[in-house]
Amino acid sequence: MIEPTAQQLVELLGMGQLPVEATYFVSTYRSVENTAAGGPVGTAMIGLYSSDPPSRSLFHRLTFDEVWHFYRGDPLRLVLLYADGSSAEVVMGPDLLAGQVVQYVIPAGVWQAGELVPGGRWALFGCTMAPGFTGTCFEGGRITDLLVSYPDRETDIRRLGIPDDHGTAMPSGFAT
Repeated sequence: MIEPTAQQLVELLGMGQLPVEATYFVSTYRSVENTAAGGPVGTAMIGLYSSDPPSRSLFHRLTFDEVWHFYRGDPLRLVLLYADGSSAEVVMGPDLLAGQVVQYVIPAGVWQAGELVPGGRWALFGCTMAPGFTGTCFEGGRITDLLVSYPDRETDIRRLGIPDDHGTAMPSGFAT
């Protein structure tokens, strides 16, 4: 089997970059049924972190739980910042015996960011949500704001936080 490049995966899957957080993604499922609030009952997407072209996920939080699924490639690292001021790291990848996981649930309201583990080339993953993702359930995390509550994660926040002069909301009408 020939290992694809990240650019080949972007082209093959028809991926674009998510506004605000910068992950390469393609939406693969959006339920036709809606919740009482008007959003979809469920959604699914495929995402890609890569070193070339560069792709990662900047800090953001969602109003619903998000289930992550590792598919293929090099390990990826999720950085999680909890409301009580604690934090954690999760490494998703194929080496279960080394403690990597292939599925992980990020609870609603937890700040999350992700990137390749150093030295990685690309990681293909999926995310599912129920209720489904809409642009209104997303809030980006600015560097200055996150540093106040999580000073012990300064290195991660400076690298993966949203610059203070950038917007933190998805464009109006995104994923509606």
